[in-house]
Amino acid sequence: MQSTESEIQAIDLTQWTELVERAPADGSPCIAASSTPDGYPDMSFKGSLMVLDQDHLAWWEWSMGEQLKQIEESPRVSVLYRNPGTRVFLRWYGTAELLTDGPIREQVMARTPQRELDRDPDRKGIAVLVRVDMVRQGGKVIQQRL
Repeated sequence: MQSTESEIQAIDLTQWTELVERAPADGSPCIAASSTPDGYPDMSFKGSLMVLDQDHLAWWEWSMGEQLKQIEESPRVSVLYRNPGTRVFLRWYGTAELLTDGPIREQVMARTPQRELDRDPDRKGIAVLVRVDMVRQGGKVIQQRL
């Protein structure tokens, strides 16, 4: 069932701040999806995913893996959260930006859980900033950039 325009709210991710912060401890880590150069979806667990502000999700990318190159080539991403215990299922869709320096990178690093920073002792990681354009809960669009 699709949402009607009157049911869709403007983007405000802040209502999920605590849920996302607790996700790894709750056994419900978030998964980010990007696309390979030939168009196949690629997914990766993100233990540092956070709601940065009303419009943005972010994570600290310490692995320097293939997902960074994928985002450079095609910045559209989606992020999945599913907690079977609470029956909350969310999908966020947006455009990612890679930040190698600057105040937002520092802000993301400062909010990254220590367990993730321990994997990057030299702090060479990159902040991935996702401007969210649509949120789906189950099969319904519940928020969309207006």
